[in-house]
Amino acid sequence: MSKLKVGIAGYGVVGQRRKKFIDANPYLEVVAICDQKFSKGQTIENDISIYSSYLDLLGHGLDVLIVCLTNDVAADATIAGLKNGLHVFCEKPPGRDVEDIRNVIKASKQRPDLKLMYGFNHRYHHSVKDALRLIESGELGKVINLRGVYGKSKLITFNQDDWRTKRHIAGGGVLLDQGIHMVDLIRLFAGEFLEVSSFISNDHWGYDVEDNAYALMRSTEGVVASVNSSATQWRHRFSLDINLEKGSLILDGILSGSKSYGAETLTVITADPENDNGDPKEQITRYNKDPSWNDEIISFSNSIVQDIPVRSGSVNDALKTMELVYRIYFADPEWRDKFSIQNPDE
Repeated sequence: MSKLKVGIAGYGVVGQRRKKFIDANPYLEVVAICDQKFSKGQTIENDISIYSSYLDLLGHGLDVLIVCLTNDVAADATIAGLKNGLHVFCEKPPGRDVEDIRNVIKASKQRPDLKLMYGFNHRYHHSVKDALRLIESGELGKVINLRGVYGKSKLITFNQDDWRTKRHIAGGGVLLDQGIHMVDLIRLFAGEFLEVSSFISNDHWGYDVEDNAYALMRSTEGVVASVNSSATQWRHRFSLDINLEKGSLILDGILSGSKSYGAETLTVITADPENDNGDPKEQITRYNKDPSWNDEIISFSNSIVQDIPVRSGSVNDALKTMELVYRIYFADPEWRDKFSIQNPDE
């Protein structure tokens, strides 16, 4: 079969990284790119067309749209892609709020023949996939509780644009931008959380988006999870402890483009409370490569070519994760009233 023609909307750090792995995919070919920084007549590579607007990009004759735009236009671009008959891959978050993703779902229901996938990239890290396999095997029993920390030293890192600090564009701060990955993984490992308490703060950096979010949640199955999403974590950190009936899984570090979160490891602890005196046997696996970006694009292209459902990072995953993020926002009455945050369950 001929390759599917791909357009990338938004060509910053993430858009350029996506192109690298699309270029390596046997079913996909980038034929056009748009970014507001491009000027008319500018070229980046032979045979790739350049546009400054995603609306112009949609007229190029594409099969697939990759959305790497700011949160305020991500949902609109996704809907436009679907209405133009394109399969769509959109980066997280799916928009500024829950209403954005619900609007996307309405559009996707009109085109059930098209594939829609969201870039919850952490699901495709091998440490996460190995942990999920262990949980699903039942070898360590059922999940009891989870504790997650995901933090960086400021809201704007590594020379990124400052749009992430502006509520009218971003919709939220560190929780929506980075912590959404931790929220998504907790859902992946332990199901849906409806009971939420939280404290949300922007006391340090002073932007109109949060620089810290603290949440305590209980799932429909009685699993308790705590999360801290922080932009005052001076030593960048990713850590998730999962305690089960017969042991624990500890995810620590994450291989990222910045290389600032340390080595990616999975520690498997086998508990023997009667004999180990709180010092059980453990096995640590260290991962020295990050195939997640490539694996994610492979999964997306396979869903199109084989006409199978999106397995991980579906539109329903995006909705449920966004709903939980906004339950965390809504649970803090001061934050809710300050920014008129709507109840995601209504």
